[in-house]
Formats: sequence, C-alpha cells, structure tokens
Amino acid sequence: MVMLFDSSAWIEFFSGTESSKRVEEVLKSEENYTCIVTIAEVANWCLKNNLENKILAYVQGIVNGSTILDLNIQIVTAAGRLNYERKKTIKNWGMMDSIILSTSLFYDLKILTKDPQFNDLSSIEML
Repeated sequence: MVMLFDSSAWIEFFSGTESSKRVEEVLKSEENYTCIVTIAEVANWCLKNNLENKILAYVQGIVNGSTILDLNIQIVTAAGRLNYERKKTIKNWGMMDSIILSTSLFYDLKILTKDPQFNDLSSIEML
C-alpha cells in the first residue's frame, strides 16, 4: 500500500514510540510520500518540545526516507474547500489537516496517521 505520512506518523517515528514500529515497517518496505507542509509541522513540534537542535536531522530524515510532494493550485484550492466543510463537524480540524488530506486525495494515497480527526475517513491507517 502506498502511504502518505501525516506529521503525526513522523513524530511517532522520531519519538521512538510503540507506533513507530509500523512507521519503520512502511519506510523499509513500502513506497511512501510526505506532503511538504509536514516538514513545517515537524519543525514546529521540535520547537514546542525543546528539540530545536534536532530540526535539521529530522528534516533530513524525512527527505531521505520519503518522496516529498509539493503543493499545486488544485491541491490548495481543494484544501480550502475541505477545510471549510470539515471544520463544521470535526473538532480540532485545521488547515494543515486539509492540505494533507487534499494531497492524499489528489495523489490517491492512503494516510498513515495517529490524529483522531482523520478517523472518519476510509483512506487512512491509524497508528
């Protein structure tokens, strides 16, 4: 299965949690992708968790371990629509979630995530 890593998947991997084992399996055996905005979310997580000295290493790990997908007009326009609709019903839904979801839909990729706000979607694998 071809996967798009959500930021939470990378954070689990870098944190070495129990869920990181599944992320590692995918990295070793399956084709995987990461949306460019995930790098911003991982950098933000590092700063929030006093890991500023890890940002460059983690970004390099993402770049080396995954194909990075850039944004385009179709993805960001669809993300705006998704964001508007999903905020009506999904608590804590954010624009970054919309961009990642829109990217997965554009490229027809399953999302690997730990974030519960994706629970209602069929195209996810929860960690």
